[in-house]
Amino acid sequence: MPQASTATRTRWTNWAGNQSAAPARVVTPGTAEELAKEILRAADQGRTVKAVGSGHSFTAIASAGDGVLVRPHALTAVREIDRENGTITVEAGLPLHRLNRLLDAAGQSLTNMGDIEVQTVAGATSTGTHGTGRDSGSLAAQIRGLEIVLADGSIRRCSPTEDPRLFEAARLGLGALGVITALTLGVEPAFLLTAHEQPMRFDEVLERLDDLTAVNEHFEFYWFPHTDRCSTKRNNRSQGPAAPLPRFKEWLEDDFLSNTVWEGACRVGRRFPGSVPAIASLASRAWSDRSYTDTAYKVFTSPRKVRFIEMEYAVPRAAAGEVLRELRAMVERSGWRISFPVEVRFAPADEVWLSTAHGRDTVYIAVHLYRGTAEQGYFTAVERLMTEHRGRPHWGKLHTRDAEYLAGVYPRFAEFTALRDELDPDRRFGNDHLRRVLGA
Repeated sequence: MPQASTATRTRWTNWAGNQSAAPARVVTPGTAEELAKEILRAADQGRTVKAVGSGHSFTAIASAGDGVLVRPHALTAVREIDRENGTITVEAGLPLHRLNRLLDAAGQSLTNMGDIEVQTVAGATSTGTHGTGRDSGSLAAQIRGLEIVLADGSIRRCSPTEDPRLFEAARLGLGALGVITALTLGVEPAFLLTAHEQPMRFDEVLERLDDLTAVNEHFEFYWFPHTDRCSTKRNNRSQGPAAPLPRFKEWLEDDFLSNTVWEGACRVGRRFPGSVPAIASLASRAWSDRSYTDTAYKVFTSPRKVRFIEMEYAVPRAAAGEVLRELRAMVERSGWRISFPVEVRFAPADEVWLSTAHGRDTVYIAVHLYRGTAEQGYFTAVERLMTEHRGRPHWGKLHTRDAEYLAGVYPRFAEFTALRDELDPDRRFGNDHLRRVLGA
């Protein structure tokens, strides 16, 4: 039985702790119909409505202000697994980690995913969550249909053949068009991935980048600022047999060292910035050459317990080498002390209207700061570099771009905002952040 809608008053804070709000009301609807009633009730009271997932966006995109906050925790059902057509339909609040295990039990898998799995399905797709891939794109690009509740309380279903205009906009809709209640994702038979992780010099990575991204299905790397060292990861499909990391080795390297020890190192670096280059040098040497084969989602994802803030930009794939070399030069000539590695991933062009990979092969470059670390101009300078290359900021990560800039780098931006005007003229789903990035 669906859980009835409930209302309480509480304070909301995101995962990183850098965004918070005190909404007038928090609701947890159990059906699309209950959600529609809450939206109409909010309209009668002149309040806005914002849905949140697990709070893994670093921006205020989900902030309800003093409006109505919708929690999706009662919308987590699996509605259908269609093996013949290769799809699964799930409700919006289902966390990715549960989706992955449900799919695995059914002998199915997503084609690609990001490196964490704590987000809700709708939260991840609505902000453009992605992994790395030669041929496969973001989670939003894997959507085949969705159900959404609009500002007038209507419940609409859309797909490439049913209301295709709404579908193209809403599958990465920033929460600006309505509240998604269910999604249909493309899936395929479960598969194994072999991961090969290898330390490599920065210049070698860039010299071999075309080959590394061409011959591997999924290639990514981390560069440690203040060093010339990178950790590379190549994931490719395998016929098996499975050869996962021993459980103790997995815990030691992927949890204890990558989280517990790394947390301590970041705290030292925050308190004593002068120690950061030495910490970076030690950390870059802690990554060893290793290979293992396991279920796809276990290779794609890993635990992330150290809290940070992040900025990520998508720039044209052809500019990868130039941008990364300039980023390294910026760090070397600055007084910054950057404890977190720079993450670099790749994606093929897609046709999702507000996808950061829309219409162009893309390289993603992400920079991070440990929580509480002074910004020092790092993000500001990185953003200036990225915008010089017509970079598109990740919708869920920190940036300062506005609607005027974004309209110039997204060919379908005007179509998206025109549809928003039609569906939500009173900005029932608006907030200060959306006014900046989409316009008033």
